[in-house]
Amino acid sequence: MKILHLDSNHPLLLKMLEEAGFSNKENYKSSKSEVEEIISTYDGIVIRSRFNIDKQFLDVAKNLKFIARVGAGLESIDTDYAEKLEIKLVAAPEGNRNAVGEHALGMLLSLFNNLNKADREVKSGLWNREPNRGIELDGKTVGIIGYGNMGKAFAKKLKGFDCEVICYDIKENVGDENAKQVTLKELQQKVDVLSLHTPWTPNTDKMVNAEFIAGFSKPFWLINTARGKSVVTDDLVSALKSGKILGAGLDVMEFEKLSFETLFDSDNLPKSLKELFAMNNVILSPHIAGWTLESKEKLAKVIAEKIIKNFKNQYNEK
Repeated sequence: MKILHLDSNHPLLLKMLEEAGFSNKENYKSSKSEVEEIISTYDGIVIRSRFNIDKQFLDVAKNLKFIARVGAGLESIDTDYAEKLEIKLVAAPEGNRNAVGEHALGMLLSLFNNLNKADREVKSGLWNREPNRGIELDGKTVGIIGYGNMGKAFAKKLKGFDCEVICYDIKENVGDENAKQVTLKELQQKVDVLSLHTPWTPNTDKMVNAEFIAGFSKPFWLINTARGKSVVTDDLVSALKSGKILGAGLDVMEFEKLSFETLFDSDNLPKSLKELFAMNNVILSPHIAGWTLESKEKLAKVIAEKIIKNFKNQYNEK
């Protein structure tokens, strides 16, 4: 079984597949159109987010059995059309869930204790103690929207903080010992902190907008390590200015490209993004919540194991 690798990953991925009898071909530089000319000779592809796998691509991938994405989401793939063609889709949310949970917690604690602001001030010669007095997570209510691999990992990290953790998910009965599942209305009534752990779908696109924010009973802190397009930046900035949102930790941005590799044209920044950059109660990172040294290896291992489990027998039959 021939596999085309379109993005570089941890060497463990190639090693495990080779040892299992698969044939690997690495192609990290060809354009989408160039790959389309050769894709019909491959049984599987492994990607991260270099380009979209759309209908045009899938129509020429005549022998494709699977698409494996070394990551959690599949939004760069036309999943409906791929499934219609009976192409199996493989992702690896188990591989970086711990990294995402730790990053979300780190952002929250940094916001609560003014660590980024205090760091900048001390380095510039200012010693402002009272203006940087923090708040404690103990006794707060943390709400998680999206209680899958990432949401569960974050809830697990919160266990030692004596805070209440509740979750909302479109699936029923996903709550566990780390988070009580509630309705969206109850979550909006109770939370001091909201953390997003949802995939990007039509239902979550622009989900956090002015109407959604207004539905919360009290001011809250926002953490987003999920997908940038789920939060409307204009409405977030307005809520930060009014105090309805007390602060935000954003690992992802609305203006991020689908490849996740770039954010914006520096000569043409949206006004709301410029305002966000200037706010002391906002922490930003470049889509790295799941981007640790450990997760790189875990993601490779999970993807390799899933490919081997599902397709090694097909290879042996050939």
